[in-house]
Amino acid sequence: MAEKVLVYLDHFEGAAPPATWEALGAAKGLATARQSGVAAIAVGNSLDNLAEQAILHGADHVFLAEAPSLKDFRPEAYADILTRHLRDQAFEIWILPTTSRTRELAAMVAVDLETGVTPDVTAWESANGAVVATRPIYAGKLLTREVNRNRSPQILTVRSRAFPLPEPTAGRTGEVTKLSVTPKEPVTEVLGYKPAEAGVSLSDASVIVSGGRGVSNNPKLSPPPEITDAKQQEIWRAQQGFAIVRALAAVLGAAVGASRAAVDAGYIPYANQVGQTGKVVSPDLYIACGISGAIQHQAGMRTSKTIVAINRDRDAPIFKLARFGVVGDLYDILPALTAEFAARLGKK
Repeated sequence: MAEKVLVYLDHFEGAAPPATWEALGAAKGLATARQSGVAAIAVGNSLDNLAEQAILHGADHVFLAEAPSLKDFRPEAYADILTRHLRDQAFEIWILPTTSRTRELAAMVAVDLETGVTPDVTAWESANGAVVATRPIYAGKLLTREVNRNRSPQILTVRSRAFPLPEPTAGRTGEVTKLSVTPKEPVTEVLGYKPAEAGVSLSDASVIVSGGRGVSNNPKLSPPPEITDAKQQEIWRAQQGFAIVRALAAVLGAAVGASRAAVDAGYIPYANQVGQTGKVVSPDLYIACGISGAIQHQAGMRTSKTIVAINRDRDAPIFKLARFGVVGDLYDILPALTAEFAARLGKK
C-alpha cells in the first residue's frame, strides 16, 4: 500500500515525547480514510530504537536520516533534509506534533516547498482529497476550520493531547529505510543542555496545578529579618506560596504551571509558564491558584477538560472559564485540598 501520509518523529536524543505518538496515531486514522499506509521520518543519529517504537505505534514505513553531525537538533540542517525528502517522495500530507522544535521545522519546510502550514490542529476530517482541520484562534475563544487546497504537501501540526495516545502493538512489523544524506553545513552550534526543573512535564501532564501573582499575597507571612528589600520580601512570600502549590501537585502527580505575571515577577522560571507566550496545555484537570485569568493565560489552558479556579477576587475573569470556582484564600484552601486528596489517594 502506497504511503501518502508522512509523520515527523520529534525526539530528544532518540526519546520521543508522547505528542509524537499522538500525532502518529491520529495520522493512522487519516491515512486509513485515504486507503493509504503511514510513513514516518526521523532525523538524528543512532535512531534504530526510535524506528522500532514508531512501527509498534502504527507506522508502516520508517525513514531514518542519520549522521553524527545530526545528533543535536539544528533547524537549518533538519529542514534541508526534510524538504528534500518530501519533494522526492511526493507525500500528500505531512503531520508533526506541536513542540518548540517542530514549530520551526514546519515553517521552514513550508517556505522551501511553497506550501502552507495549519498549526495547532485539534481535529480534522477528509473532504474532496483535502484535510479540513479545526484549530483554535483568538486565544482559543473561537474554533476555525481551515483547508489548504492546491498546495502539496498539506502540512499540519497537531496540538499535544488533542488526540488519543495509541498503545503500542507488540510484534507489529514494518519497513525501515536508512536514507543517504549529506547534511547541510549548520550555521549554529549546540554548546550544551541545561535540564529544566525536575517534575512532570507540562506538555504531557494530565493534571496541572498553576500559581499566579496571588501566591505572594499572604500578609501573615513574615520574611526572615535579613531580607529587607521589598522586592525580595515579595519573592520570598511567593516562594512559600509556590511551595503549597507544589505540595498539591505532588499529591496529584501533577505538573506545576504558572502565569506570565508570576514568571515576570521572578517567582518561578519561564519553563513553567502557561499562556500565549508560554506553553499551550490541554490537561484533563487544570487548577488555577491565585491567577486572575488574563486573556494571554487563557490562550494557553482554555482547552483543558476541567478547570478549577481558586481566587480571592470573585470577579476574576478566570471564573468565567472555570467549571468549578472557589472564592477564598489559596493559603487556606490548598493545604486543605492537599490533605483531603492525600487521604483519599492513600498518600502521606
